[in-house]
Amino acid sequence: MTDQLHVSFEIFPPTDDSGEHALWKTVERLASLDPAFVSVTYGAGGTSRKRSTKILDQLVRRTSHEAAAHVTCVGTTREEINALARGWSKKGVKRIIALRGDPPAARGTRFEPHPSGYSDTVALIRGLLRVAEFEIAVGAYPETHPDATSPEADLDHLKRKLDEGAAFGITQYFFDAETYLRFRDRAVAAGIDKPIVPGILPVTNFARVAEFSARCGATVPYWMRELFEGLDDDAETRRLVAASTACELCNRLKTEGVTRFHIYTLNRAELSMAICRRLGMRPRLADAA
Repeated sequence: MTDQLHVSFEIFPPTDDSGEHALWKTVERLASLDPAFVSVTYGAGGTSRKRSTKILDQLVRRTSHEAAAHVTCVGTTREEINALARGWSKKGVKRIIALRGDPPAARGTRFEPHPSGYSDTVALIRGLLRVAEFEIAVGAYPETHPDATSPEADLDHLKRKLDEGAAFGITQYFFDAETYLRFRDRAVAAGIDKPIVPGILPVTNFARVAEFSARCGATVPYWMRELFEGLDDDAETRRLVAASTACELCNRLKTEGVTRFHIYTLNRAELSMAICRRLGMRPRLADAA
């Protein structure tokens, strides 16, 4: 990794043994880029929390990566979260990505805090920092969180999370550089002086991304729809298009002074490797480790 650029990667727990084998091959390849950290997420409402904990434990034991745990408020008591955090701290996990979280679809679309849980991310951060001196990252929403009453209210909530002790924000994915740059300017104008790291999503399945984006409020530009049109049965060309669009986005951000990137890997190494190489980052040689 260069002195100027810093990258982190996000992985998710696979659902079967073959997926787990592929995941560790991905982690091994990404290790050559000396990431700032690798975070392990889980499904809505904590639906894969046990698998996530397993992967996180193995990440700490099997690699030299700095590992980051995800935690949400959904369906979990304060004591359960505190116990998880104490366990992570004892294992050497120093970073947490703290999110409110979304309820499982079966429970409806409205977030309701657990009766004995943390009410929101601000309260969650406060509780986690009582457990240990974690470096905490929080979510940031360039196009406004779907549950926010206004863009201004959403930005104010981000500031409260950072003021409470979070070290930086990581954005929801976006596809136009101007979306992030305008958001960064608004954040600075609102008095936010901590980093807001762009979250980068290489698109491997356009239909799925378009469907998810409609639910979470992320804009899918028309030019992107045109690029992927007719490629449903052409996986090789889709990968090339995905790599080129993600690389163009990151390089545009780099020219605007962005030096930190968080890549949603989808548990695949090749696109993340391509993005980092295009940014000018070179893998560390195995014999130089």
